[in-house]
Amino acid sequence: MLPRYLTVKSTGEHEIIIQKSRFIAHIARTETEAEAQNFIQEIKKKHWNATHNCSAYLIGENDQIQKANDDGEPSGTAGVPILEVLKKKQLKDTAVVITRYFGGIKLGAGGLIRAYGKSASDGINAVGIVERKLMRVMHAKAEYTWLGKLENELRSSAYTLKDILYLDRVEILTYVEEGQTEIFSEWITELTNGQAEISQGELLYLEEEK
Repeated sequence: MLPRYLTVKSTGEHEIIIQKSRFIAHIARTETEAEAQNFIQEIKKKHWNATHNCSAYLIGENDQIQKANDDGEPSGTAGVPILEVLKKKQLKDTAVVITRYFGGIKLGAGGLIRAYGKSASDGINAVGIVERKLMRVMHAKAEYTWLGKLENELRSSAYTLKDILYLDRVEILTYVEEGQTEIFSEWITELTNGQAEISQGELLYLEEEK
């Protein structure tokens, strides 16, 4: 699992007009090639009467799955420019379909490359980008006499407090970046003079808007 990576915030669409042609960018987070293909087929079905539904997707921790489709536009003028935008923005697990309704003015190869690139970029910006960080939920159990100090220190620290469980002893759950758990444990131990019981919980991704 990657310690952190960028992807799109959600599914959405954004339309621009270039030389009377409508370019509608459809954006989705897709974690498998099957999800990406299904998304593309959904858009093609919805916009069955469009002139073109060009697409590209980038999937996998090492971008191992990359596909671009011109859907009838001149070779290399649509799918590749969309894919290049995904690479430039360093996005992972993202699929883009650009629906074009021809407006009667031919753009030429250079014009098409710019149009599809701009549509993809504007669409992604409209939907938004998030950074996903791999976090470990750390559990710290202590007597209630330590609650005030621990809560104050945590809230004024760079760590993110997840929850406080009021059990026989108080249990504080904190999100800690994977790789920093040892530093966190040492810090809590120091704060409580070794009176806290520290353990590791689940591993998950937290998202932060960029």
